[in-house]
Amino acid sequence: MSELTFEQMLEESFKTIRNGEVVDGTVIDVKPDEIVLNIGYKADGIITRNEYTNDSGADLTTMVSVGDAMTVKVLKVNDGEGQVLLTYKRLAAEKGNERLKEAYENHEVLKAPVTQILGGGLSVTVEGARVFIPASLVSDTYEKDLGKYQDQEIEFVISEFNPRRNRVIGDRRQLLVAERAEKQRELFERLNVGDTVEGVVKNVTDFGAFIDLGGVDGLLHISEMSWGRVENPKKVFKVGDAVKVLVKDIHDTKIALSLKFPETNPWANASEDYAVGKEICGRVARMTDFGAFVELAPGVDALLHVSQISRAHVDKPSDVLSVGQEITAKIVDLNEAEKKISLSMKVLEAAPEESVEESVQEEE
Repeated sequence: MSELTFEQMLEESFKTIRNGEVVDGTVIDVKPDEIVLNIGYKADGIITRNEYTNDSGADLTTMVSVGDAMTVKVLKVNDGEGQVLLTYKRLAAEKGNERLKEAYENHEVLKAPVTQILGGGLSVTVEGARVFIPASLVSDTYEKDLGKYQDQEIEFVISEFNPRRNRVIGDRRQLLVAERAEKQRELFERLNVGDTVEGVVKNVTDFGAFIDLGGVDGLLHISEMSWGRVENPKKVFKVGDAVKVLVKDIHDTKIALSLKFPETNPWANASEDYAVGKEICGRVARMTDFGAFVELAPGVDALLHVSQISRAHVDKPSDVLSVGQEITAKIVDLNEAEKKISLSMKVLEAAPEESVEESVQEEE
């Protein structure tokens, strides 16, 4: 039996490795673009920058240190120069894909940082494996600027898993839709007509404002913004304003809101505040050919008929009055049920012995 040479014994002391095998090693040298590992083989293993990270400009000396233990995959046992080519990145991606496959099959919610903003969506990385989230699946509302998600951790589910075709699709939208539905259910369970609730202005239109009540939007119509007249909601509210509103009506999933709180109703004490015979000041709000409407308080307009403007003949209210003008008149009629008030300036010019009724009758 022949004895083995030293070289043969040394050769047999090293383990054998094959392409595709996963091995453990220890870092023995690091260069900016290359890592050298002792993998217990006759030749050292080499990991290039591209096989370690997706960052083409990375300095590996800032990421790995001599003595670090690493688990890697063999790409090529002999690269032509007697060295073993290894990959860290691909092994991590394979492990990540196994994790994604498991999450896909179990409908698991994953959480990962956004690593890249792409033209059509976001790229996130889960244990080295990439997931693409299309812009349409990023949110339950249109997102104009995806840049705000850079480096943020977001939750999502895997809606499509096909690594062979490089299609691993994430979906954040369905989580937000489900969350909103749950919030809606909880809110509708506790919300009642007549409740006062707090919300935040989400959107303002020409006809009103949409208020976020905490997962559910309610409409504050322009006619419900004030007891008085509101010409343009955009001059009253802006997105982000905090408001306290009254729940006026609930119909299925639609909520009508109001700022007309009963305790601030200007007609609540109309019989006293606007009693017939009372002299009152007001501001001309608008005019027609038959008279002028005078604002006595926000939400309370009174009609000053053209015949009651002056004892002298007046063809049109605009001949003697102007919008915004302050006037003094006497209340000659009050109809609380229909919220109508009639005024007269003429009676203030009448002779002391002439009654209000006689003055009105004279014009009729």
